[in-house]
Amino acid sequence: MELLDCFDRALDEFGSRVHAVDPGRWHHGTPCAEWSVRDLVNHVTGEHLWAPVLLSGATLEEVGDRFDGDVLDDDPVGTWDRAAHASKEAFHRPGALDRPVHTSGGPVPAGDYARQMISDLTVHAWDLARGAGVDDRLDPELVSEVHAYTAPRAASWRGAGLFGPPVEVPRTAPLQDRLVAMLGRRP
Repeated sequence: MELLDCFDRALDEFGSRVHAVDPGRWHHGTPCAEWSVRDLVNHVTGEHLWAPVLLSGATLEEVGDRFDGDVLDDDPVGTWDRAAHASKEAFHRPGALDRPVHTSGGPVPAGDYARQMISDLTVHAWDLARGAGVDDRLDPELVSEVHAYTAPRAASWRGAGLFGPPVEVPRTAPLQDRLVAMLGRRP
């Protein structure tokens, strides 16, 4: 699958679940123990507010704290939609994937940044579905792409505290279950 097609699908997976959140479930828990549904959507929305700025060449210091705290205000769905739209436009801008992007881990190729965002969107779409009580089945092709990207990096990401220890599942479990289990979630 082409990188930008993968990115678009991951945005759609997460976005469809944002739109499916029942108003009474925004404060329900998610598989990310410290985050409610709203906290999770705020986290991912914040990342996508950063994307256009970082893809334009800004450093973390130049961005500062402008996307800290609650970015959702009174309109979580609308704020997500605006952030996702701006992020998609930024990733699709001609030449956007040709330069490095400044991240907390240092400068990385924009393609790697896109893959990290795809992985985050995909896994958090599952987390959001679980917290919101909606369908958690993800696009199988997207799951395959994310699994292939994250499997060789999972141990180092886990060491950096990005997620908990893996959950044991049978080797014959569906790939989606193996993906979320590898990232510390109980399918």
